[in-house]
Amino acid sequence: MNAPTPTVWLRPAEDEVTPDGDLQMASVTGIALAIIETCGLVPAIEAADAMCKAAEVRLIGRQFVGGGYVTVLVRGDTGAVNAAVRAGADACERVGDGLVAVHIIARVHTEVEGILFDQPELSECAVCRERE
Repeated sequence: MNAPTPTVWLRPAEDEVTPDGDLQMASVTGIALAIIETCGLVPAIEAADAMCKAAEVRLIGRQFVGGGYVTVLVRGDTGAVNAAVRAGADACERVGDGLVAVHIIARVHTEVEGILFDQPELSECAVCRERE
């Protein structure tokens, strides 16, 4: 027996509503964002290298998530990002069991990029403090 799917009603933010009460179109780009999460730095570097070699994408960063997990992010045209992610995932799996997750967001909203690297890397901050 299937459970009923809950209905969720979202209220738009105030800046998404025009003075006439109409909804504004979301600010999206034609750029896709790809995220590959690995267990370990070596698979992350291998994936990043393969993605940059496979297609015309831009490596926008990496993040040490914690517990040995590393996330690598690239962006570019949707087709290029798809090809790059396939190559990156394959390269990551060749290194070992390092691939944890892969996700592509096509036409990413412009505000998403603002949250990607909000927090400074804790490992880098600790190292910098020890050197001072």
